[in-house]
Amino acid sequence: MNGTEVLTPVLDALDILGLAIFALTGALVAAKLKQTFVTLAFFALVTGVGGGTVRDLLIGAPVFWMTDPWVAPICFGTALVAWFTPTRWWEGKLLDYADGAGLTAYAVLGSAKALSYGIPPVPAALMGIITGCVGGIIRDVVAGRPSIIMRPELYVTAAAATATLTVGGMTLGLDDPIVWGTAWLAGFALRSAAIKWQIALPSYDEAESAKN
Repeated sequence: MNGTEVLTPVLDALDILGLAIFALTGALVAAKLKQTFVTLAFFALVTGVGGGTVRDLLIGAPVFWMTDPWVAPICFGTALVAWFTPTRWWEGKLLDYADGAGLTAYAVLGSAKALSYGIPPVPAALMGIITGCVGGIIRDVVAGRPSIIMRPELYVTAAAATATLTVGGMTLGLDDPIVWGTAWLAGFALRSAAIKWQIALPSYDEAESAKN
């Protein structure tokens, strides 16, 4: 789906998972704002492809959704799901867990694709983080609400852990499908734990810093 030479059934599955989940979260944000179907479809598209678009531009790859005929239909299909289902079905933590699954799936995919284009390990890991996070950031900025990366519990950290495991395993020459599956599971477990138990990194304390 993302037009990378390293695609296998494992990455294909992670790609579809990430795309569909992010598209759904975007459409649901528009639905909760009581927007038209056109706006739901727009939110689904920009959320689903935002991170991958930035990644492809940075690594010099063809923008994946411009050459893949299935990306836009999947985004519009998820917008239809959001349009015909009550938003109350998606209340609570369910959407947070789904977003975590998409986040870590895209972190694996983005890192693997960057490596396949000859990007060094550290920038490749950053491409994984960008792929996972930027779509949600665009969604929140367009919706005029606080970005999901400003939430207290671990979010970018989960993407970073996933991307690091992906790049580390692939650089060491380990079996790629095992690396990708393990990295996704580890990242999703971390994000899920952060949601359940509100796990967060220490925040900057200006008052405490002034004392020092």
